[in-house]
Amino acid sequence: MSERRVGMLLGLRRAGRRTNLALLVVLAAAALTGGLAFALGTPGPARLVTVAHGLFGLAVVLLTPWKTMIIRRARARRLASVILLSLIVICVGSGLLEVFGGYGVWWYLSPIQVHVGSALLAAPLLVWHVLGHRRQRLRRVDLSRRTVLRSGLLAAGVGTTYAALEGIGGLVGSASGSRIATGSHEVAADAAPATMWLFDAVPLLSPNHRVAVAGLSYSISDLVARSTTITARLDCTSGWYADGTWTATKLADLLPQDELAAAASIEVRSVTGYRRRFPAADADSLWLATGYQGRPLQAGHGAAVRLVAPHRRGFWWVKWVASVQLSDAPEWGQSPFPLQ
Repeated sequence: MSERRVGMLLGLRRAGRRTNLALLVVLAAAALTGGLAFALGTPGPARLVTVAHGLFGLAVVLLTPWKTMIIRRARARRLASVILLSLIVICVGSGLLEVFGGYGVWWYLSPIQVHVGSALLAAPLLVWHVLGHRRQRLRRVDLSRRTVLRSGLLAAGVGTTYAALEGIGGLVGSASGSRIATGSHEVAADAAPATMWLFDAVPLLSPNHRVAVAGLSYSISDLVARSTTITARLDCTSGWYADGTWTATKLADLLPQDELAAAASIEVRSVTGYRRRFPAADADSLWLATGYQGRPLQAGHGAAVRLVAPHRRGFWWVKWVASVQLSDAPEWGQSPFPLQ
């Protein structure tokens, strides 16, 4: 069967405004669910958002042939469209590599870093691309039975493809079958990477380092003397998780109870200036750790003191803790993701 005949059967020659609109919607939904997947650490919501992100990503793949036909016709915007489409292909491809290949680092980058990086590069180009088109109004034909049917077929194709990929991944024993709700892959506790968040460098702190906690000052030996051993999962947004044992002190035992009861949030700050705020009610589930796997913390893992925050993604686990302060500001009054 000729290429032209195949294109006619699939409706590729009629690709146009509605294809662009559908692609814009699924790209926006993929970006939103991707951001939520980074933020959520509890299994139920994380699983729901991760699956949704995968479905929207596959919808992009299935719409690509129609978008390719539009690019071929739009000569004036062909270069920009090809660059944008290439970034989207890299984004989707690296996401699939992360899912089925597991965590790894090649040329200093992991697949999830390429996935997120290409998405961030594509975002401004996508906005420019959309703004450069004529303003479109909703038409009656956009809500026709044929449009609804096509949308249903796209949704069915996405769902079928997702289920097939998951099934094949499980049958062949790929890494996709063992990933957890957030999509992360297991690494051995002793092999957990010393991952940085954005631009933080590793500081070397003095053995006499002290941590200020709500007006009180604690040395490392003070914290060690109060410590117990806990098991917690560090789930990093770089695509890996590790179940390890931590030598740590519960934060609620260090904070004045009357001041804690009156506070709205707890702010944990690093010597680098990096900080995160938590609900005051979470004090019983936050820990200051001085050791990992039965040994003192290493500099790359947050020595001398780091925060352990179970059920939160790794960027909440503040390293090189300098202070813990009670605050009247709500925890939601901060950037969802640190920008430093």
